[in-house]
Amino acid sequence: MKILLIGGTGTISMAVTRLLSEQGHDVFLLNRGSRNNIIPENVRTIQCDISDEKTAAQKLNGMSFDCVGQFIGFVPAQVERDIRLFSGKTKQYIYISSASAYQKPLSDCVITESTPLSNPYWQYSRDKIACEELLMKNYRENGFPVTIVRPSHTYDERSVPLGVHGDKGSWQVVKRIMQGKPVIIHGDGSSLWTITHNSDFAKAYAGLVGNIHAVGQAFHITSDESITWDQIYSIIADELGVKLNACHVPSDWLCAVGPYDFMGTLIGDKANTVIFDNSKIKRAVPEFTATVRADQGIRATVRYILAHKECQNDDDEFDRWCDKIAETMEKARDFFRS
Repeated sequence: MKILLIGGTGTISMAVTRLLSEQGHDVFLLNRGSRNNIIPENVRTIQCDISDEKTAAQKLNGMSFDCVGQFIGFVPAQVERDIRLFSGKTKQYIYISSASAYQKPLSDCVITESTPLSNPYWQYSRDKIACEELLMKNYRENGFPVTIVRPSHTYDERSVPLGVHGDKGSWQVVKRIMQGKPVIIHGDGSSLWTITHNSDFAKAYAGLVGNIHAVGQAFHITSDESITWDQIYSIIADELGVKLNACHVPSDWLCAVGPYDFMGTLIGDKANTVIFDNSKIKRAVPEFTATVRADQGIRATVRYILAHKECQNDDDEFDRWCDKIAETMEKARDFFRS
C-alpha cells in the first residue's frame, strides 16, 4: 500500500514508520525534515511544514494514497486543513487522538471505546475531542474515511515513563534516583497505570491500515498490563542498582504549588487508575498482542539512556524544585510529629 505519514519521526510514529517499511509498504513522510536522518532507507520524504497549506498542496499535487496517518494534529483547524488536503485523495485517514480524552473523573476505571469523552482539566484533551467530533461529522456527512486511534502513555527507548518530571524529560529523575535523592511520586503511588512500548503500538496501528473494519471507528491501543506508579519507579531504581527514596506528594498539591502545570497531566490523566479493555482493537486486528512487559521495557529504556549521552539532559531548575518539595514535605511531617 501507498502510505503517507504526517510527522513520522516521533515517539509513536517512528515505530510505525519502521514497521510499515519493514512490511514492504510504499511509505512517505511529510515533515520539516529535522529528524529524517533516522528513518529507514526505503522511506521517502516530502519536506514541508504542513501548516503552510498552500505549499503542502503543491507538494502533494497529483498524489493519492491508500492511507494517510496524522500524528501531529492537535486542534480542529489542523484537522480542517487535512480534510481540505486529503478529501478524495486517500482511502483512509488515521487520526491520532489521546486516551486522556476519556471522561475525568472516571465513572469506571475499566475503559472501553464507549467510555464518554470529557476532560475538564486539560485543554489538550478537549482539543483532541473537538478534532474527533469534527472528523466524525465529516465521515457521517461527507464520507471522509476517518479512523480514530487513542494511545495512552506510549514510550520508547529514549524516555523512561514517569508521572512527574520537568521540561527536559526523564533524565533528571533517573539521576535523582541514582543519587539517592528524594523522588517525587504523585499521590500515594498505588494507583494503576498502563504504559505501552511504541513497538507494540505500531503492531496494532499497522493492522488498522487498509482495514475495512476500521473506517468510521475509534480504537484505543494500549498494553493489557496495568502496574502501580510505585512499581514503575521501583523498577527504575532496581535496574540502577539502588534503593528508591520515594517522596509521595498529593497530586492536587503539586498542581497548586507550581511553577509546573500538572493539572492536565496528573488530575486530567496520570493520577487516575486506568485499565483498558482492548477487545475492540483485538477484534479488528486479531494478531495484535502487546509483548513488551512493563518491567522489561522500563529496564531496556534505562539501559539505553545510560548508554546515550544525548538522552542525558540535565534540568537543574527541576532538580531544585524537587529538593524544595521534598524539604517542605519533611518539615510538615516533623511539625505534626512534634
